Amino acid sequence: MNSVVFRNISVWDANRDEPVPGEVLVESGVIKEVSEDHIRSASAHEINGGGGVLIPGLIDCHVHVTLSDINLRNLAAIPLTLMSALAAKNMKETLMRGFTTIRDCGGADQGLAIASEQGLFEGPRMFVSGRALTQTGGHGDFRLPTESHEYSSTASAVGPQSRIADGVSEVRKAARDELRRGADQVKVMVSGGVASPTDPIDNIQYSRDELCAIVEEATAWHTYVAAHSYTAESSVVAVECGVRTIEHGNLINQAAAELMAARGSFLVPTLATYDVMDKFGAELGLPQVSIEKLQRVKDAGIQAVEHCRKAGTKIGFGSDLLGVQREHQSLSFPLQAEAQTPHQVMTSATLINAEILNQSGYLGVISPGSAADILIVDGNPLKDLGLLQHQGKYLKAIMKAGRFAKCELD
Repeated sequence: MNSVVFRNISVWDANRDEPVPGEVLVESGVIKEVSEDHIRSASAHEINGGGGVLIPGLIDCHVHVTLSDINLRNLAAIPLTLMSALAAKNMKETLMRGFTTIRDCGGADQGLAIASEQGLFEGPRMFVSGRALTQTGGHGDFRLPTESHEYSSTASAVGPQSRIADGVSEVRKAARDELRRGADQVKVMVSGGVASPTDPIDNIQYSRDELCAIVEEATAWHTYVAAHSYTAESSVVAVECGVRTIEHGNLINQAAAELMAARGSFLVPTLATYDVMDKFGAELGLPQVSIEKLQRVKDAGIQAVEHCRKAGTKIGFGSDLLGVQREHQSLSFPLQAEAQTPHQVMTSATLINAEILNQSGYLGVISPGSAADILIVDGNPLKDLGLLQHQGKYLKAIMKAGRFAKCELD
């Protein structure tokens, strides 16, 4: 249907303290009108919202749709064709949880984004990073100490996740190549990680010269760099070199948060992944070395969000769940609410994430001219963030770009 008017609803976005009774008119994939009065339209199909709350489609700024196994080494046995099929399943399930937009932080390419845009795969709109850049021995280097070969990007699902590049000329070329291949932003690894086999968490990765070269290339393409970073030290180096978003950031301190605020950088916390890995990682095959590294960061993420909130750093919203863990994607809402108010958490997952994506005014809001990415919630999520969990159970309608992915309303 080309034109829809939602009636018997309350409307909320981050510009409102609470949901306000009103009506919303959608035409040709965008929001045409938002009014507290009766909207008249001769052609619009009327949808009775049943007293629900209409909110913007949710945005998750840290996902990996191609990472189908919690043990990343197992990706070497997954063909690219199967990887794409598993990604399609993941994308549909993500949309049905109410996430109408995602930013893939390593693995997904332009092809998956186009497939979603054209309706070949049912899923959210996507902003992709292509292959993340990692130094030799860095967080994106999945080789065992006994291996010397590099994984081909065309042989199995492990290859598309990252590329090894060392030195200023190599990282500059790698950044240019990922942008050439359609990356919307450049992802880099600047500290150790939980899932990687050989690097300690507090390892600082990439030199300042290398990071500055990567940022320079992204800036030339009018985009930005997102950095996997756990520690305060690695985050400070990244931000001083011009990195725009710090992903995870569990071990940042107040001084690092204040620097991020001063430089206009964002924190994208990924709290759900640590909670779920701690509970289920061992039974799902998470290697022992990763379980041990997890203990270093799993309880620190909420404090990092508190540091950033106090400093005035803008805080986004991410999940970073792998494989079957993705069913817990919406767990990030109550976890992040341990350091923010529900309004702030909802703002992170809509308005602020849209700003991260350079889509302010188009995504993450309910206003004339914005994308018709809409959820109708059976209840007020500002009063109960649990309404956004349970695999979309309380979402009575999910609309992306003016088309319903789900509608249980009259």
